Amino acid sequence: MNFKNKVIYQIYPKSFYDSNGDGIGDLRGIIQKIAYLKKLNIDMIWFNPFFVSPQHDNGYDIADYYNIDPIFGTMADFEDLVAALKTIHVDIMLDMVLNHVSTEHEWFQKALAGDAHYQKYFYIREPKSNGDLPNNWTSKFGGPAWAPFGDTGKYYLHLYDPSQADLDWHNPEVRQALYQVINFWHAKGVKGFRFDVINVTGKDESLTDAPAGTASKFMYTDTPIVQNYLKEMNAQSYGKDPDSITVGEMSSTTITNSIAYTKPENHELTMVFSFHHLKVDYQNGEKWSRMPFDFQKLKQILNDWQVGMTKGGGWNALFWNNHDQPIALNRFGDTGKYREKAAEMLATTSHLLRGTPYIYQGEEIGMINPHYQSIADYVDVESKNAYQRLLNKGASPAAAFAIIQAKSRDNSRTPMHWDATKNAGFTTGTPWLKPTDQQQINVQKELAEGEIFNYYQKLIHLRKTQPIISEGNYEPLDLTHPQVFAYQRTWQNQHLIVVNNFYGQATTFALPRDFQHLTCQTLISNYARQIQQTENNLSLAPYESLALLFTIN
Repeated sequence: MNFKNKVIYQIYPKSFYDSNGDGIGDLRGIIQKIAYLKKLNIDMIWFNPFFVSPQHDNGYDIADYYNIDPIFGTMADFEDLVAALKTIHVDIMLDMVLNHVSTEHEWFQKALAGDAHYQKYFYIREPKSNGDLPNNWTSKFGGPAWAPFGDTGKYYLHLYDPSQADLDWHNPEVRQALYQVINFWHAKGVKGFRFDVINVTGKDESLTDAPAGTASKFMYTDTPIVQNYLKEMNAQSYGKDPDSITVGEMSSTTITNSIAYTKPENHELTMVFSFHHLKVDYQNGEKWSRMPFDFQKLKQILNDWQVGMTKGGGWNALFWNNHDQPIALNRFGDTGKYREKAAEMLATTSHLLRGTPYIYQGEEIGMINPHYQSIADYVDVESKNAYQRLLNKGASPAAAFAIIQAKSRDNSRTPMHWDATKNAGFTTGTPWLKPTDQQQINVQKELAEGEIFNYYQKLIHLRKTQPIISEGNYEPLDLTHPQVFAYQRTWQNQHLIVVNNFYGQATTFALPRDFQHLTCQTLISNYARQIQQTENNLSLAPYESLALLFTIN
């Protein structure tokens, strides 16, 4: 399988389609939408976790790696899903949450019951001699990263929610148990694996305090031992299948480390998700804040990763959206007059870069953040905790709520809009998270009269048919332009110039001298322009994207 010309679609099962009216999306619901998935023409689907879970963190707190949570269906449903997707030549990528398990998992429960064998599966530590917590690390969800280990007087480490106990990867039995999980699902026909926060598994056994002024994440993220773990995991599981595709979610990673993670000769991962480009609207690096995105910083980050990964032989996963991010159209585009053009511009920017594109459900119809009116409308534990912290810091309820509206993970988790009805055609029951704006934005309307879905189809087709997109190198073009992100892809004697206007005002872009007054082919344009002969400058409409192909002998 050539991952370079594939396009991967992400489904958040809880919000895709509900087949039984309980308000929660399920596996049977996905099967019922096979025709829609076929129409889009993607190659693989990454499914967020649907394993047995108490759902304290929407399935990322797994209590049983080997069974389907009843809210999503049964193993028979999963096997039917594999078979149904096979008929349309679509493979499955499962989400492997291997850094931590639910505190309801049998391993943790046995540890709590006093089983010394399973206590070694976790980071269980005595308090400091003065009674303080074992170290000063903070949870990603706020508060200390330690919780009481039953009534033992000890504490267990949880980098995320207290219901998610971190596994001790130093223990080889833990690693072997996790590799068995991967092999189990591979035997079920799964070809792809996405590894959740995999680069925080390399915690030092000493669990040293973070020095004053240093964020605790730097004490355990992207450490050298992660490379060893990935090599071992590759050799003992997915690496045995040359057609497997893997992606690591890398928290606070670097280009250098990501090259090492993804260079084929290292036998670790196929590609990585990095998130630096999605932090350019963080005030002073703080997620729970509001500011316009820094366009120059966005371009520089995208460019640095493209140049660095190209030179080093690594591979990027390309994306704007996922289940943990507010919708990119709200952040970097326009949700009003130019919604369609902005959605297409963002898609062009990402899909024509060097890497493997990911599409998040609803992105292909231009869905936007929901218009919620109260904090009670939100479900996400991280958002609710952040709202309270903002209030505690002195923010007014209105100011705190405005930040949650902009940054909540629930923004992308709202049910898929299938039609304009009250529940957006998602369920006949009460949806677990309510949809909004489905009267204006829904699949039925988009397929009948819209342009975004059709544009995505064109981009997917181009990646499958144009080697310059799937295989070509990357070079930046005029990174200082105040409105445009432009770049060049090169392959043999071909040159692809991609120009994207990120703003709602018209502008011009000066073509490099070597490409002025030449014959070209317009591979794609979101304004349906056809340029056959270039001039000195390209005139660009609001949120316009152009991809011009030159053949130079």
